[in-house]
Amino acid sequence: MSKKKNVTYANYLALDTLLSAQHPQSDLDDEMLFIIIHQTKELWLKQIIREMHFAVQQIADDALVPAYKALARVSRIQAVMTLSWDVLSTMTPSDYSRFRHVLGASSGFQSDQFRTVEYLLGLKDKAFLKYQDDRPDAQAAMQAALDAPSLWDHAIAALARAGFDIESDLLERDFSQTHVPSSQVEAAFLSVYRDPEQYWELYQLAEKLVDLDDAMATWRHKHVLTVERIIGGKMGTGGTAGVSYLQSTLPKRAFPELWSLRTSL
Repeated sequence: MSKKKNVTYANYLALDTLLSAQHPQSDLDDEMLFIIIHQTKELWLKQIIREMHFAVQQIADDALVPAYKALARVSRIQAVMTLSWDVLSTMTPSDYSRFRHVLGASSGFQSDQFRTVEYLLGLKDKAFLKYQDDRPDAQAAMQAALDAPSLWDHAIAALARAGFDIESDLLERDFSQTHVPSSQVEAAFLSVYRDPEQYWELYQLAEKLVDLDDAMATWRHKHVLTVERIIGGKMGTGGTAGVSYLQSTLPKRAFPELWSLRTSL
């Protein structure tokens, strides 16, 4: 009988595999930084997706308190991801221009995990599926998130179960479409915010969701600044519009009624 392999730091974390996964196409140190930053973000996105799936299940089961931890963890991860732009911005335009050509048609625009996170938040756009035609498993995960109720859909359903007047059209709809802001949903959450003691669990859920939206907006803003700092107004890789496209995403909010209700408080 063979002896069980000793667990070491290196083999537990699969360090040999992890540290051999960087394959620069040039001999420039800045390209290695570029790769490591983006690979690290993909690892964090993997964790975010796990936490969001957990939170969705807890909310669906009306276990709102356990969902808070997962949602809080996501917003903390988002903050770490935002800080990573500061590391990337140490790379000057001249540095980036020396290896940019090796990126070819690749672009962060094509990140299936980032789009899956957007879908889980409720920002649905099936146009991004086509970028994963060569990766069926990734495309299937995106499709599942696209078709399923989002975090916001589950929060709205929790309102209905708590006795708030929510039309059936909001609870039974084509979830592959982005939620259209609803006066009913805003009125319900406005009642929650006006009486947080009575609706404490829904109130805390709402604030945890605002944290996610806030962190996402901060991430997008820092992304725009970093890209503008490094490439200015040039076209992005992969045929994207670069800074102008990124700027167009800044107003996106996954939970719009949680922002609009504040004017009425």
